[in-house]
Amino acid sequence: MGRRSDHSRDEIRQMALQAAESIVTEGGYKSLSARKVANEIGYTVGTLYLVFDNLDDLVLQVNGRTLDLMVKWLEQRVDIRDRGAETLCRLASSYIDFAEQHLSRWNMLFEYVTDKGNVLPDWYEEKVSRVFRIIEYALPVANNPVDQASDEQVARVLWASVHGICTLRIRQRLDLAGGQTTKQMTHTLIENFLRGRQAT
Repeated sequence: MGRRSDHSRDEIRQMALQAAESIVTEGGYKSLSARKVANEIGYTVGTLYLVFDNLDDLVLQVNGRTLDLMVKWLEQRVDIRDRGAETLCRLASSYIDFAEQHLSRWNMLFEYVTDKGNVLPDWYEEKVSRVFRIIEYALPVANNPVDQASDEQVARVLWASVHGICTLRIRQRLDLAGGQTTKQMTHTLIENFLRGRQAT
């Protein structure tokens, strides 16, 4: 393939990200490669690596866009000014809906491991934190003022549990749930979690 100069660096970047998202959506993250992305946009792999450091960088950028999409999805489905169990239950249902609607991209968020393992750049950690802040804002005010300082940790622990239920749903393992629906499981989890937190 000959060298091209039809697009700016930023245009190539956006084209590559969109192509990567399409490849992942259609075939899962294991189908993603630099060569496939380059072929999709009509440029060489060398040109692709002038825009991204490597494949890991490309994947992180795609995952960052997925996190942005998730934040927008959640914010459109709840009034984040409302605190309490009802809002948290709606957020849980919306999160599970997102996973089902964007399954391949959701899988890549949790299954793709970069060469650096769990070491993630600051900009990516900030996008992850934005998801948890939505949960944090929906938490009822704790009875014990000391607990308010740990809202971020509480949000992460609660959502790790919701994520576990979501994974059971996605992996079709709800036979482990004792006959409960996904909605019943998340409601039971959240209500008991909040009851325990208010009692401390």
